[in-house]
Amino acid sequence: YDIVGSIAHAQMLAEQKLISKEEFRAIKEGLIEISEEISAGRFKFEKKYEDIHMAIEAALVAKIGEPGKKLHTGRSRNDQVTTDVRLWMRDRIEILQAKITLLQKAFVKLAGKYAEDIMPGYTHLQRAQPIVIASYLLSFAEQFERDFIRLKNCHRLLNISPLGSGAVAGSTLPLDRKSTAKQLGFSDISYNSIDAVGDRDFCAEFIFDCALIATHLSRLAEDWIIYSSNEFGFVRIDDAYCTSSSMMPQ
Repeated sequence: YDIVGSIAHAQMLAEQKLISKEEFRAIKEGLIEISEEISAGRFKFEKKYEDIHMAIEAALVAKIGEPGKKLHTGRSRNDQVTTDVRLWMRDRIEILQAKITLLQKAFVKLAGKYAEDIMPGYTHLQRAQPIVIASYLLSFAEQFERDFIRLKNCHRLLNISPLGSGAVAGSTLPLDRKSTAKQLGFSDISYNSIDAVGDRDFCAEFIFDCALIATHLSRLAEDWIIYSSNEFGFVRIDDAYCTSSSMMPQ
């Protein structure tokens, strides 16, 4: 994500004639080589560099010389880091949403098999009212729908480009922030540089969303642990998904 953001930034610098086309080409090719080295496990992370951003920049300068030193023109690690985090988190959200949709479809399909079958509904583990099995299964689809919506909202809030905000007050250079935002797939740019480099609200929201997804999955797992016991016997779970006791014949 750091390399993707850097290539977009370098392309914008070339468009604004802050670096030459030849320098951009060298920067892009060098960054792609570094990306391939990282993917192949060949990239050497040296402790003398403060973080991954400086390590990549140093490696780029070592590869292509002077043009590599121009990559950071008009950019601070402050706007660089939050851009990277937003790019990473946006992808994670889209992956989670796809998995949630698959899970919902599985519950809907399973519910279709039990549209007229009855089971007990419980309160405090005491039988309370009869319910349709399909309704029980679809209750999880509803929970995951709320999770999907929360992730969608988080995606909307974080999909704003802070790149070009600099350390705290932007830059006097003629940066085209909308160009980098478009290249990176952001829906808009941030309009207050102070807030842009300090905002981590979306991180807290993403963590909460993930925690709630885990809570819903835990609720499902706990139900099925109970319902698969001999006392209930509503669910039979394949041995592939079960563990055994180290002592008892279970």
